[in-house]
Amino acid sequence: MHSPLLKLSALLLDYPRSELREESLALHALIRTLDLPEAQRDGLATLLGELCQGDLLDVQARYDGLFERGRSVSLLLFEHVHGESRDRGQAMVDLLDRYTRAGLAIDVNELPDYLPLYLEFLALQDADAARAGLAEVAHILALLAARLDERGSAYAAIFHALLELSGERPDLSLLQRDREQEARDDSLEALDKAWEETPVSFTEPAAGCPSSSVRRPSAALEQPLQWVAQPVPPRRAAGQGA
Repeated sequence: MHSPLLKLSALLLDYPRSELREESLALHALIRTLDLPEAQRDGLATLLGELCQGDLLDVQARYDGLFERGRSVSLLLFEHVHGESRDRGQAMVDLLDRYTRAGLAIDVNELPDYLPLYLEFLALQDADAARAGLAEVAHILALLAARLDERGSAYAAIFHALLELSGERPDLSLLQRDREQEARDDSLEALDKAWEETPVSFTEPAAGCPSSSVRRPSAALEQPLQWVAQPVPPRRAAGQGA
């Protein structure tokens, strides 16, 4: 039952669209079949309900405000590992190659480490390979779960469910910055500072999500990526030092 949870998580974490609402009844039914603790199923159902209620533009605005402002809950996995170091570029290339060798056709403009894309990739693997792929990023999933819990976001339910599937309980002591020193980076001042920084391009615009078209199946994940290549250095918030 790994594939339904991975596909559902990818769908819920992607930018909210009207198609999600059109399939809400089927998705609620799917959630009730997942092999998860009842509290986690309830959390996923609550999130789906929030995404399907009210004006869609308001839901999309909340999504942008949560995931597109600042970096602390970014859905780009390498943001939490490599930050803005040049190692991130090679990691992007390696991950894109991994998708290609799995037989995925790339046709959407998203960076390779966009979490919904990675979950779609894992959904095509067998159960053991998918679990191993989640274990590779379990420390990032746990970090995001903790930060979303702190913000009272229903999206935290997805990350708790993925951690349950991975079977991992990461120790975040090496990655979690001191809470007293960690300033939220979604303030207007922090965003102004971020815009002053020089942007770095890691892939060509065509690199992105795999479509539903798969040329050949992948039996398992191959050489694991170095998701924890180096500790994440603290980033400067507006008005603070490193």
